[in-house]
Amino acid sequence: MKGPLFYSKILLFGEYGIIRDSKGLSIPYNFYNGALKRDENPTEEAIKSNGNLRRFVTYLETLQNEQSDLVTFDLATLKNDVETGMYFDSSIPQGYGVGSSGALVAAIYDKYAQNKITVLENLTREKLLQLKNIFSQMESFFHGKSSGLDPLNSYLSIPILINSKDNIEATGIPTQSFDGKGAVFLLDSGIVGETAPMVNIFMENLKDKGFRAMLKNQFVKYTDACVENFLGGDMKSLFMNTKKLSKVVLNNFKPMIPEQFHGIWQQGIDSNDYYLKLCGSGGGGYILGFTEDLEKAKASLKDYKLEVVYQF
Repeated sequence: MKGPLFYSKILLFGEYGIIRDSKGLSIPYNFYNGALKRDENPTEEAIKSNGNLRRFVTYLETLQNEQSDLVTFDLATLKNDVETGMYFDSSIPQGYGVGSSGALVAAIYDKYAQNKITVLENLTREKLLQLKNIFSQMESFFHGKSSGLDPLNSYLSIPILINSKDNIEATGIPTQSFDGKGAVFLLDSGIVGETAPMVNIFMENLKDKGFRAMLKNQFVKYTDACVENFLGGDMKSLFMNTKKLSKVVLNNFKPMIPEQFHGIWQQGIDSNDYYLKLCGSGGGGYILGFTEDLEKAKASLKDYKLEVVYQF
């Protein structure tokens, strides 16, 4: 048995901001993927994944009992498949901000949900919101509070534009140019990040009036501008606003940036060779980089592994 592939995602803009109704832009990232599988001789990894799925099934059963109008599953088949060793075979690194639990949620919904909304339908805003809501409830099992965007992106495999909490739409992004000098890249911090503690720090900070003002007047403002610049193909403004965003994050989101990266974060701002921002909740995993000149960024960051996500 091997199910269809579900891809990782990258939230280009909007991490933390979307909790406070900023815009966001999430794109599928096909470099990593996962699928539901069953093997005759499961590896240790597969056995561990199967154990996770068992706990997830118990959670889904409770969810269905409590909110049967939200989503129902073919639980008998799901339970049977898990009992007979089904697991999620994934190349998506966990705790890296590229949506490992999102892909699993998408795969389970795709295979076992009843009356599911599919990508072939006319995806109205209502349907997108309904899916996001279902996925948010399902993914909460993995890290407390989930927006549902990661599974949504993985399930539909199309870029998603978040205008606000209850206004999302499928969108097109400017075509890549593979000989372009500009690029969005991932920088591996080499540390696994935990989503829940980072979100908790953020929620604590929200109690502070000054922090809330900074979010509204700077963080959300620059995030929204970046989304608009990127979708409109206005790269000059995009880099201007990404630089501002990078500064705001360095000054106000220090706990989310691994300490050994504070220096190179500042170096990018000072040299204009690249600008860094959080990828997902931070605390480790990947860091997202933007550069107008990929070769320059590679030279500046020669001690790190860069993975190009998008070129323009």
